[in-house]
Amino acid sequence: MLRRRSFSHPPATRSLRPEKRDRKTSAVDRAARAAVAPLARFVHSCHRTRWIAAAVAKYGTHVSRMGDLALREEAARLGQEVRKRGFRDDLVAHLFALVREVSGRTVGLRHFDTQLMGGLVLLKGMVAEMETGEGKTLTATLAASTAALAGIPVHVICVNEYLTARDAETMGPVYEALGLSVGCVIHGRTPKERQAAYRCHVTYRDNKEIAFDYLRDRLTLGEMTDSLRLQAEYLYSDNMREDRLLLRGLHFAICDEADSLLVDEARTPLIISGSGSRDEEETFLRQAMSLAQKLDEGTDYRVDRDSNRIDLTEAGQINIRKASAALGPLWSGTIRRDETIRKALGALHLFRRDIHYLVREGKVQIVDEYTGRLMPDRSWERGIHQLIEIKEGCELTRQVESMARITYQRFFRRYLHLCGMTGTAWEVRRELWSVYGLAVRRIPTEKPLRRAYSPDVIVPSAVEKRRVVLERVEGLNRRGRPVLIGTRSVAASEEVSRCFFDAGLGHRVLNAKNDSEEAAIVEDAGHYGTITIATNMAGRGTDIKLGPGVAEAGGLHVILTERHEAGRIDRQLAGRCGRQGDPGSFEAILSMEDLLLEGGRAGAFGWVARHMVRPGSSLWTLVSKVAILHAQRKMERVHARARRELLKQDERMGTLLSFSGSGE
Repeated sequence: MLRRRSFSHPPATRSLRPEKRDRKTSAVDRAARAAVAPLARFVHSCHRTRWIAAAVAKYGTHVSRMGDLALREEAARLGQEVRKRGFRDDLVAHLFALVREVSGRTVGLRHFDTQLMGGLVLLKGMVAEMETGEGKTLTATLAASTAALAGIPVHVICVNEYLTARDAETMGPVYEALGLSVGCVIHGRTPKERQAAYRCHVTYRDNKEIAFDYLRDRLTLGEMTDSLRLQAEYLYSDNMREDRLLLRGLHFAICDEADSLLVDEARTPLIISGSGSRDEEETFLRQAMSLAQKLDEGTDYRVDRDSNRIDLTEAGQINIRKASAALGPLWSGTIRRDETIRKALGALHLFRRDIHYLVREGKVQIVDEYTGRLMPDRSWERGIHQLIEIKEGCELTRQVESMARITYQRFFRRYLHLCGMTGTAWEVRRELWSVYGLAVRRIPTEKPLRRAYSPDVIVPSAVEKRRVVLERVEGLNRRGRPVLIGTRSVAASEEVSRCFFDAGLGHRVLNAKNDSEEAAIVEDAGHYGTITIATNMAGRGTDIKLGPGVAEAGGLHVILTERHEAGRIDRQLAGRCGRQGDPGSFEAILSMEDLLLEGGRAGAFGWVARHMVRPGSSLWTLVSKVAILHAQRKMERVHARARRELLKQDERMGTLLSFSGSGE
């Protein structure tokens, strides 16, 4: 039976901003938790879920005969019952039946039995792994409506603004028919509009907006985080902070694409910044870039692309000291001098245009490496952004000073009830459990999966790869099959596009440069004879529907042209085809010059493939495949280690700052 959880706080309680406290754990605690983690994950994953379909069907006959007004009244009555008796199995099943009936009447979609199972997994505080096309957006309405009717403020958190606005608009009629209000928070909304959205029963927002709004509230509160002090201020002060706060606390969160939000995004801390001094700092950074451009790789510095690090040699440090001796007092400190040169070298060699960032209208804009989308209001910290602007000849933005910061890991762990859904959680199930206490539960597909996988095709060079991709696409296009070609970066998508253009092959490109056309491009991508080249933008949250005659031709064919540093991202792209029982196929066409393999990441396997075995032979194919897999696994370990270190650093900083009353 589902027990009532501690997250069910009445939403009307003033000055009570519930959230979990940060866990303070010793090394012994962490070791003990790691030892029992496999058993704990297994126990959580064994929770029964199949019973929910039969239970909902039992109530479904009754609710189907009710009018719209009667359904809303029944939802309100059941919500009151849940408040008094907790999330009992019978009440949950009854509410799920109501939500399914209302959904069928308002948006024309009735939840499948597998979606009912997914909704139950969310309500139990786990991550539901559901195949692409199985309707995660609709599944979320089950848990969100049930919790909201019980009086719990619900946040449905998406990976970008496009999906946030789309899902809020699409699912809004379901909530409204149940008597629930729906809010949506996207960039550009005023504080008053944000407050209104957050005070709705269910609020959709993207992960960056919610985390930054939380930090803004922390800045507003300052050291006054105690609820009693806030209540006293409400009674005796004319300038109440409570009225300026955006959130009502961190009650109940449903993370769409949970592995992206909770794992991939966890490598970068979120920082709210204020402007610092400009003229003197700008001169200093321009001097640093000029010095860095004169240094020699190998002699003065080494580039470690595995860990994205620049190491200065002893000779390099001596040369830098001599070259900067007459540049002014800012260059007198050894640590500051060497660190700034390392940043300048990183801007030159580690950050690449049309891969890590775009230059649009004279401004440097970051590209999210996991989603392929622009992050126009984000900047790299500690002068790196300004150094890249110098490198690209852009006008310098003012360097920022940190006012508040938090990692996604610490932020999401503060929710009283956290759950999520995604198509690719199994690979990171251990990390989800160790960091967030989230178990992963796989949900079966409603219809048998008909996606066909072809063996990887690996060739020696990038030029050869583009030729093979072109030939493959031309053959598929003659049969009328739509093709989706996945690339890792804007630059790579444009290279493939030029190749297709030269061959006279009509196509469309979806990347961060034309993100405004995303909806139209995705809508057409499954039509007869369509060719679409896309970055990771087409890998999450997109639903490519097949046009007339496409299923008979074999469905959508997806070609991956580069392995990503995380295998889950590759699996997301494969999930674009073969949705909801449709036919489809997937293959990877790769080369030994792909970005993943640079810097010796393939180890001895890469050396053997390049120097010891004849290209094209069966042994070469085997060794090359192992080399690519080795490089991918290596980078997954590097990123996992970086996330662990960032969390430890954030926890240490929180412990130090807690003496002043706040960890942010």
